[in-house]
Amino acid sequence: MSKFLYWPPRVLAILFIVFVSLFALDVFGEPQWFLALIIHLVPSYILIIVTVIAWKYDRVGGLLFFLAGIFLLILSDFKSLIISLPAFVIGILFLASKPLKRT
Repeated sequence: MSKFLYWPPRVLAILFIVFVSLFALDVFGEPQWFLALIIHLVPSYILIIVTVIAWKYDRVGGLLFFLAGIFLLILSDFKSLIISLPAFVIGILFLASKPLKRT
């Protein structure tokens, strides 16, 4: 049972990072596309750091993903749940996976 709740938040976190990174692909028509790509990938870098933390410390990572969901919801002026809802789900899954993990 612990493997059932151990892997889904980690896989979903990686898929969420890929999903957020797809939004950076609109910069290739700009003159300085490489600099724009690096700047547009900053949220992905932050999510990678949060995922690395969550991989080691489930509760801290769950709270960080939950805070990331709140932050993304505020940034979208409470209009778009398509970005913030996966962060909430991943945070809840990380928080739920901690009691089942034996250290």
